[in-house]
This record gives sequence, C-alpha cells and structure tokens, in this order.
Amino acid sequence: MIKISVIIPTFNRADFIENAIKSVLRQTYKVDEIIVIDNLSTDNTLVLIKDKYPQITVLKENKPGVSYARNKGILKAKNNWIALLDSDDEWLPNKIELQVEKIRSENSPLLIHTDEVWIKNGKLINKKKKHAKLEGYIFKESLQMCAISPSSVLINKLLFEKYGMFDFRLIVCEDYELWLRFTSKTSVHLVKEKCVIKYGGHKDQLSKKYWGMDRFRIAALENLLLEYNLSKIQKKEVLDILIYKINIILTGAKKRNNNTIIRLYNTKKDYWENKY
Repeated sequence: MIKISVIIPTFNRADFIENAIKSVLRQTYKVDEIIVIDNLSTDNTLVLIKDKYPQITVLKENKPGVSYARNKGILKAKNNWIALLDSDDEWLPNKIELQVEKIRSENSPLLIHTDEVWIKNGKLINKKKKHAKLEGYIFKESLQMCAISPSSVLINKLLFEKYGMFDFRLIVCEDYELWLRFTSKTSVHLVKEKCVIKYGGHKDQLSKKYWGMDRFRIAALENLLLEYNLSKIQKKEVLDILIYKINIILTGAKKRNNNTIIRLYNTKKDYWENKY
C-alpha cells in the first residue's frame, strides 16, 4: 500500500482552501494524511478547518514564507510519499490514482507530476507550446522557467533527504530552484492527463506582489552555481541562462533609467562572465 501525505500551506485563504481540501477528500485513491500549515493567517482560515475538518492536522508556522510552511509540513509528514497542493488550487478526482499507477508500473520513479488546467479571473487560459509538461531528464529545459507546478507533484521523501528542501531565502521562485536541484540529479515522470486546476488572477498572488520575477530566478541560478554540485555541462547550461536573464533585467533597467539596478546587474554580469 502506497501511503501519501498531502501538504497544504496557506495564508489568509479562507475563500479558497475549502475547495482545495474537498478536492483531496474526493480522490479516488484515498490519501493517508492531510497537513495544513498556516503561515500567520489573520482571517478565519484556521477556524474553518478546525470546525469542519477535524481529521486534518493543522500546524502553525510563525516564519513568513511558503518555503518555511512547506518544509515544516514535509518534515512532520509520516509517510514517504509527499503530495503538495497550494491552497488556491484544486485536484481532479483521479490525480493521485494516476500517479500511484505510475509508481507501480514504471522503474522506481521519485517525482511524478501531471498536466494542469489554468483558469485566470474565471476564464480558461490556453497554454503556449513552451508551457508543455515534460518528462525524463529535463534539467536544461527547466532553466528558462518553472517547468513543474507544486500542486501537481508527488515526491518521494528521499529526494528531499538527498538534495535538500525549499530554499527559504527565496521569497518567490523557490519551486523553480528546488526543481532545478532535483532535475539535475534524477528523471521526472509525467501523467499526461490534466489533473490539477490552477487558479490565477487574485490579488494576493506572489507573482503580482514582486516586480521582475527573473530577479529571483537569477538569485536561484547563482545559488545553484555557488552551492550545488553540478556537472561541467550543467554549469555551462546554467551560466548561459543566467547571463541571458541578467541581460533582460539590464534592458528593462536602462529603459527606466534605474541606475541602481544597472550597477548591480552589471556587476553580476561581469562576475559571472569572468568566473568560468
């Protein structure tokens, strides 16, 4: 029997989290454990969960940031298989069942993700070709943008034990950085069916809160080069994308005459161009 712990981080998501929880409870393959980690909510999220879903384990994380919350849930989980779900997303009913079938039918997968549906402000979004979900050794393809949705993954704890947890130093793009660590070492398996509904457009999304998301991807790539054991080929692939993204930030800063950003990213560019 494959037992699964579901980790749901949340912050002021009383209007969304019940749909997320219900989508877990509707799974055709029943999960063994649901853990909600509340990240300093000030609305009635906690009251709602405790009153209506007493079977759910609720933890509090007093350090702000989704990485702290996810990491706490992963460490507290009693099972070897971890499924992540953002509190504003939903699973379709056969999501876990299809992933368990992958575990049973394929050669020792440690990370299985799925395709997904995107809905923004109530409207279905048609994804572009570059957003197509990939499988196999996808490190190079994952460098440009986040190639895996946290809400779609089923992960064996072994990956966290070997390659680390979410990096709390990154306010956003923490998932992008984690998937790069994982995909640099292991293959990714894919359920091609759409099993997750991702909702966008609401005001509290982190991608709306911070400008220039490539700034955070640059920081993730720099950390990867400085702190992680990559092959020579992988270092070259990271460096190429890093310089490319630095140039994007510089182009925007020059248009806005933002000399502080220009100086900072010119310094970064000079450092990395002379590093290897």
